[in-house]
Amino acid sequence: MRAVIQRTFKSRLYVDGQLISEIPSGLTVFLAIAKGDTEEQADYFARKLSNLRVFRDENGKMNLSIKQAGGEILLVSQFSLAGTLGRGTGNRPDFGNAELPDRAKELYERVTQKVREEGITVKNGVFGAHMYIEQQQDGPLSFVFEC
Repeated sequence: MRAVIQRTFKSRLYVDGQLISEIPSGLTVFLAIAKGDTEEQADYFARKLSNLRVFRDENGKMNLSIKQAGGEILLVSQFSLAGTLGRGTGNRPDFGNAELPDRAKELYERVTQKVREEGITVKNGVFGAHMYIEQQQDGPLSFVFEC
């Protein structure tokens, strides 16, 4: 499981020109499910994401979680994050490590549900769709997470 987590002021997700999801300040999270990922990893990632202290407190320090800061999460499936660029194997990415769609969707939805159980508003993209994402990054502040 690999994710890119970005603190954002605002994010909007479109499919075929239609606005599907929108969040005010919070986190935009791009999530890839790799072959062999488990429910336990999905649960761990959801807990980590819910409690990640990347929002500013009254002293300007990154000390607050999204629960404390009151933001929302836009969770976007992105299988290409499971890809590798390799060494000496050409210039085309290898996506052989990405989980099959049905299983990947199951774990993606599990992460969504587990974060919601933490009391956080989660908006989603459309699994498997070509999406256009418009965002205003805060910082910019981005993290790569693997488990």
